[in-house]
Amino acid sequence: HFPKCHGTNSCGLFPKKNVKVKPTSTLLSSRVSKQANAVHNSTQQKFETLRITHQDGITTIIMNRPQRKNAFSLQMFNELELALDDAAADNSVFTVLTGAGDYFTSGNDLNNALENHAEEKRFDLRCFVRKFIDFPKPLVAVVNGPAVGIGATILGLTDLVYASDKATFNTPFIKLGLCPEACSSYTFPKIMGFTKATEVLLFNKILTAQEACSLGLVTEVFPDSTFQQDVWARLKDYASLPKNCLAYSKQLIRGLEREKLYAACDEECDLLDKAVTSEEAMNAIIQFFKKKSRL
Repeated sequence: HFPKCHGTNSCGLFPKKNVKVKPTSTLLSSRVSKQANAVHNSTQQKFETLRITHQDGITTIIMNRPQRKNAFSLQMFNELELALDDAAADNSVFTVLTGAGDYFTSGNDLNNALENHAEEKRFDLRCFVRKFIDFPKPLVAVVNGPAVGIGATILGLTDLVYASDKATFNTPFIKLGLCPEACSSYTFPKIMGFTKATEVLLFNKILTAQEACSLGLVTEVFPDSTFQQDVWARLKDYASLPKNCLAYSKQLIRGLEREKLYAACDEECDLLDKAVTSEEAMNAIIQFFKKKSRL
């Protein structure tokens, strides 16, 4: 089953908008023609923080705020939810998530977060994370540069992670008085073992691409000089595979984990709700900005 996202169960640093969340089907064969038409229309809308391409059976979602190192603003969170809904229902074989410029994403835009927090509004992080948990097709992360915060933790919810050798993986939650999110409290220990996950999530061990690959967070590392060429040659080859079979097989692999991921997400959001309003978090974020201003 798919739990609904309720407006009262919000967490995170961003304001919550009135977004209606529809359950994502687990089987592509259940798509009906009117859904396809709706998707075609919705993908024509202009995203301001994303670029969407459709080519060779692949839908590519590009986080497109390079001037902010692709940091997540409220708008980008909301647009990525919509883009994932569209990609789940379109005719593509699988979906790619990547970043424009030198960064995959620098994570939460804390400037925007503090402004919105002052207004005592919240963004529903549960709904955002469930878009990844429920995504019915293979979801491939093409990590072109540093992945920070939620940009690193969502990788545990993707199916393949291809990284440039210049990519790094950084989860500075504790430094900011916060806690892990995007199910990383469950996925990271499962992927890399408890002691390594503890070092990464609690003590902010920054991983190189090769380290992340050896720990299982990254599928394969490519030289940055040929990264795009090598990865896209591989992906175009994958796009010739039977799409329904890929979707069914993903459900076999991921289906048994879904309830555990929901539970991890809920617990993280409950703790984050408490942490984000704490004096400890506010002091940590203020210190972060003071240190940043001295650089």
